Amino acid sequence: MPAALPCPTAGAARAVRIPLRCAKLHLAPGRLAPALLLLACASTPALAQSTDDQNAIDLPELVVSATGIPTPENEVASSVSVVTAEDIERRQQRTLPDVLQSLPGLNVVQTGGPGGQTSVFIRGTNSNHVKVLIDGIDAGNPSTPNGAFDFGQLLATDLARVEVLRGPQSGLYGSDAIGGVISVTTKKGDGPAKVTGHVEGGALGTFNQAAALSGSTDKLAYSFNVTHFSSTDIPVTPQNLVPFGYPTHSNAYDNWTYSTRLDYQAADALAVNFIARYIDSRLAFTPDTYPPPTYEGIPAAETSTSLASMFFTKGEGVWNAFDDHLVTTFGASAMTTSNPTSGPNTAVNGQYEGDRQIYYLRSNLALAPGQNLLMGLERRNEGMTSRTAYTEMDASTGNTGAYGEVQGSLGERFFGAANIRYDDDDTFGDHTTFRLAPALLFPETGTKLKASYGTGFKAPSLYQLYAPYYGNAELKPEESTGYDAGFEQQLWGGRVTFGATYFHNDITNLISYDPATYQNVNISSATTQGAETFVAVAVTDRIDVRVDYTYTHVVGYMPVGQPFGAACAPIDITSCTPLRRPNTKVSVTLGWRPTDELDLSASLVYASSWWDIVRLTADYIDQPGYTVVNIAANYKLTTHAMVFARIDNLFDQTYENPNGFLAPGFGAYGGLRLTY
Repeated sequence: MPAALPCPTAGAARAVRIPLRCAKLHLAPGRLAPALLLLACASTPALAQSTDDQNAIDLPELVVSATGIPTPENEVASSVSVVTAEDIERRQQRTLPDVLQSLPGLNVVQTGGPGGQTSVFIRGTNSNHVKVLIDGIDAGNPSTPNGAFDFGQLLATDLARVEVLRGPQSGLYGSDAIGGVISVTTKKGDGPAKVTGHVEGGALGTFNQAAALSGSTDKLAYSFNVTHFSSTDIPVTPQNLVPFGYPTHSNAYDNWTYSTRLDYQAADALAVNFIARYIDSRLAFTPDTYPPPTYEGIPAAETSTSLASMFFTKGEGVWNAFDDHLVTTFGASAMTTSNPTSGPNTAVNGQYEGDRQIYYLRSNLALAPGQNLLMGLERRNEGMTSRTAYTEMDASTGNTGAYGEVQGSLGERFFGAANIRYDDDDTFGDHTTFRLAPALLFPETGTKLKASYGTGFKAPSLYQLYAPYYGNAELKPEESTGYDAGFEQQLWGGRVTFGATYFHNDITNLISYDPATYQNVNISSATTQGAETFVAVAVTDRIDVRVDYTYTHVVGYMPVGQPFGAACAPIDITSCTPLRRPNTKVSVTLGWRPTDELDLSASLVYASSWWDIVRLTADYIDQPGYTVVNIAANYKLTTHAMVFARIDNLFDQTYENPNGFLAPGFGAYGGLRLTY
């Protein structure tokens, strides 16, 4: 998606720094004033805190990613999960994979705990079919073979909000959004200057620290954050893979993350915003080796080191005209990444670098109450270089995109959005995608009916196009058509909410490996379908529980005579089961606040078995599932101090996800958080 779409920066409007009091709210002709919506998008925790004010308005939860326009959640037809900073702090989730683990429709796969390469599969689609945005900046890595983002590198300390949008979304977001979109927004400064920080220690040799300075003046909101995450003893390699007498080594991970967010109201009608994030991480890991004379795979006797440095930045202006009827955002975003690997195992050594720049212009016009027209343009340039002992590569490409969306309502019952996007890629030419998403509300019964239908595509990565021996410049984009339909029902004044959604996706032109030519080719396809159901209950004002159940069925197809490749376990001569997609996932989250000072939470995640590939061979395996329970406690000592503790994997479940990589076992952690 365009760099600015996923969460318009909050400094965009005059209402941003006005307290949320009835007498001071300005309601524009849209559903709510763009200024208020922008504030809500960027400062959800602040809105929650405002409920202590007797004059504050109890606003509905707002969703941004589904339409690019902040919209009350009950008016959104798309399937969206929202995680706030309050949720993250309550559950003591330290990384983005921790945040995503329990969400419906997602399967998170991490090679052995903190810092391990992490992929996310949405509704059974491939791991590179997920659009990832950090403050609106496209985070996909152009230097990796499939272009996917490594979720394991993103810490959660300064995250204000995570939205997971499921289903094909290329009509608004362009390439990559076949399975869905994960949009991350960082915290915005608000109120008097404050300093916060925490220190934490525990299992896996963990010692974490974080510090932040944030606040706002009449014209400037500021936030500066630094986080250090360190785990020095992460058991990863199963003992049964290690030959007798060979040493085993634990992984060690170290991550320093620095982030800045500035929102400046330059004039009544103009705001200027700046965002930057730098990630510097180091992972010591055990690679695989295949020594003669048998060339059978074994874990190496010595560790290798993988470094990762990523820089994301965005600068934009937001201009308001015609009494906030027209909000125009313009700017540029950029990202660079460098991933050198070194060590005694030369097979995994190399230097990989990538970069991307996006220039964008977007306008939202409030046509009438409840009616909006969103239009935008985007130019994208990206490149990569790689140097290994065997190959060298230097490639680049670009894309120009234009999109439009109409969002409207009829009375208080019917709400809908329709978008269309045209992309002109420098490599494979033009591509048009769209999405329709209507919702029907029955306030009398608390019922919501929803549906969506859309298309998606994934442009070939630079590696797939131009890699020595394997690249194929004639590749076409992978394409999808998908739909979902469901309902949500509230009972007893909203204390009980439940719902179900059926989804179906057909994906064509999937890129597979042709061993006859050693090249990537568009020859396979897949169908994913299933259901997501949930029930959420506010048992009392202090006890809440939510249960999510997801069923996913995925089948891949290949022409007769073509090999399936390593990513699909054969069913018969033309069909196969894509790897690492459990059929069943259940998650349960429980919260209990026995006193105003004490907050307790617990979560359970169950995943059924899935087909995987054995780490050291080309064999397929029906990988056993797992059940993991985590618990956490936060106790407020004073208005400035809080102690916290948690236990991950309470019952010490032993499991591998993926095969050959142990997930962390029982681990206890504790620490202190200070605010001044």
